[in-house]
Amino acid sequence: MTVRDRTIAVLGGTGPQGRGLARRFAAAGLAVVLGSRSAERAEATAATLPGNVRGASNAEAATAGDIVVVAVPWEGHAELLRELAPALSGKIVVDCVNPLGFDQQGAFALVVPEGSAAQQAAAILPWSTVVGAFHNVSAVVLEDPEAETVDTDVLVLGDDRAATDLVQELASTIPGVRGLYGGRLRNAHQVEALTANLISVNRRYKAHAGLRITDV
Repeated sequence: MTVRDRTIAVLGGTGPQGRGLARRFAAAGLAVVLGSRSAERAEATAATLPGNVRGASNAEAATAGDIVVVAVPWEGHAELLRELAPALSGKIVVDCVNPLGFDQQGAFALVVPEGSAAQQAAAILPWSTVVGAFHNVSAVVLEDPEAETVDTDVLVLGDDRAATDLVQELASTIPGVRGLYGGRLRNAHQVEALTANLISVNRRYKAHAGLRITDV
């Protein structure tokens, strides 16, 4: 089976990152289930997106998805995954959460006891296959219907080769995006933390910066 044979669920799909990813996956012809704490809000958001998208509660989306993207705020990350662990058992879970703090000096990476959000997800979901991806993609660009391409690379991290290959394929369904293997899950911390640097770039240069890997 290829990624086009799978249903993609996006937990936290009414937030900017989740909504933007859902838009791009659906525009690429994938079946998407948009999850939210409020099924009604998810249904209303899904109605604004192109393609095959339906709204549901996070629990319903987790059950329906073959590949489940976690795009919830860091503050609710662990609690939601513990709640949905039975529904996520046996599935590929793609964690794109960035544990960041903000103060007067800007964004900064938070210390996560497990090492990273992706590693926290793996610890909570021992019966799922956790992959880290989509950490450094601009939600503004993803959501912009006038942006025909998203010119960035997506680093995909994980310990299961078949799963990382599939998530690389998922990333590459978005025009302009390449999914590239970025190492094992233990390397997720620096990829998540890099988002703080990109936020600083964006503020200084009034941009929506992405990441490109050379010589690959």
